Amino acid sequence: MFNSTEIGIDLGTANILVYSKSKGIVLNEPSVVAIDINTKKVVALGSEAKRMIGRTPDNIEAIRPLKDGVIADYDITTSLLKMIMKITSRKLGMSFKKPNVVVCAPSGATSVEKRAIQDAIRSSGANQVFLIEEPVAAAIGADLPVDEPIANVVVDIGGGTTEVAIISFGGIVSCHSIRIGGDQFDDDIIQYVRKKYNLLIGERTAEEMKMEIGYSLLKHDEVSMNIRGRDLVTGLPKTITVSSYEMQEAMRDSLLQILEAIRATLEACPPELIGDVVDRGVLLTGGGALLNGLQEWLREEIVVPVHVAPNPLESVAIGTGKSLTVINKLLKAAK
Repeated sequence: MFNSTEIGIDLGTANILVYSKSKGIVLNEPSVVAIDINTKKVVALGSEAKRMIGRTPDNIEAIRPLKDGVIADYDITTSLLKMIMKITSRKLGMSFKKPNVVVCAPSGATSVEKRAIQDAIRSSGANQVFLIEEPVAAAIGADLPVDEPIANVVVDIGGGTTEVAIISFGGIVSCHSIRIGGDQFDDDIIQYVRKKYNLLIGERTAEEMKMEIGYSLLKHDEVSMNIRGRDLVTGLPKTITVSSYEMQEAMRDSLLQILEAIRATLEACPPELIGDVVDRGVLLTGGGALLNGLQEWLREEIVVPVHVAPNPLESVAIGTGKSLTVINKLLKAAK
């Protein structure tokens, strides 16, 4: 089915990763593009474009063309993918014109959204494009025995979506996908600070707060952080101190929705597989898995073991690439 030019792409809301079976992860860039509004040309992409968010002149706009794990702006996504293909080709030290690509898609994506992903990859220069569902890719990337008839429970908390799935014998037995992830956490923080302190902060500040003092709904030693923003009353710069317990309050609703999705998925688990869940537990992947205290909080709430993948940020990309050589039934199950 595949020739020597094979790559796997994790087309994430927050980051795009490219995996090659010969060199592993060859590219990991934020899913951000800076374009000149007048000429429609791409000025920067990835980390360089992300640094421009909220700091550009009127003629340049930093855009995230992927939202909730699917394509929100088709043309800009295609331009981004074409540039990523060129960078990947250069990094691999070869010029592949028509690689075969396996790309992940959220399990909750509609057929139209999945077709848009395939079309965008083909337009960027791919030969054959195969879709694999994100939870399956994450499980493969974390070295779970997905092709065996035992329950593998994966919670993939990405930038735009959270996917909870029970995988057995190469397919998804039970699955819930909700459009809540790292981006929603950031938005929760922005709205909380705005409402409580009348302070306007940007996405980058909210993301830094989440990473530094963001906590799941767990008791912990309080930590705090000074943040700067614009006072909505005076219009002047202002510095305030925010605590980790305030961060919990800001993210509470989103975290409870993720917990509810996990519970709903486990409730739909067939009786024959529930014993495996008790023994093997739940695997956390995605950037959201790195939230402080999340593993311990979920363990208390669902009363089964909870593990974090060895490489939570890269699990989906690694699994996408590995699935190139995994048995064909996985690809069929993902279509």
